[in-house]
Amino acid sequence: MATQPVVLVQVVVCATTIEEEQLRLERYKKYHLPTFSELATDDTQGFLEECHCILHTIDIVEMSEVAFTTFQLRGVTYQWWQAYELGSQAEVASLTWVQFSEIFLREFVPQSFWDAWCAEFKLLYQGTMSVSEYGIRFSDLARHAPALVATIRKRVHRFIEGLMHGIRLSIAQELELDVSFQ
Repeated sequence: MATQPVVLVQVVVCATTIEEEQLRLERYKKYHLPTFSELATDDTQGFLEECHCILHTIDIVEMSEVAFTTFQLRGVTYQWWQAYELGSQAEVASLTWVQFSEIFLREFVPQSFWDAWCAEFKLLYQGTMSVSEYGIRFSDLARHAPALVATIRKRVHRFIEGLMHGIRLSIAQELELDVSFQ
């Protein structure tokens, strides 16, 4: 009987997922991280946006975004997260950033705030503001009314609609002439 040759197998040891996460967490901690502990503030969305920006800057993967962001919760918001985790463990494991953001905003921003921001956005006009000031206010309110500016086309149309008449007229003339704005 012929014996089978012995094949040596080289074992490649890779950093475990836990170790990789720990390294990411250490990098994450080096930033000036926002924490969140308040209820019903208009800064709730700002907290999520800042966390998202930092996490993408340091290339944190989609599934880790939720874990790293919930690491920044304090007080009542942390207690809410613990209760949420206990109540839906299977769901939490596969929760995407978009899903988490929607749940978080629904929990910590009262509908009355969303309604007020949406109404303010609908009524926003340049008035005595400079175009830059109007642009900043427009962007700030637009993030609270995403359904009203769901596409780039709608966003641009709404922005132009809120400009002073003379500026709108000038833009319309430029568009008719098909002149580039560069």
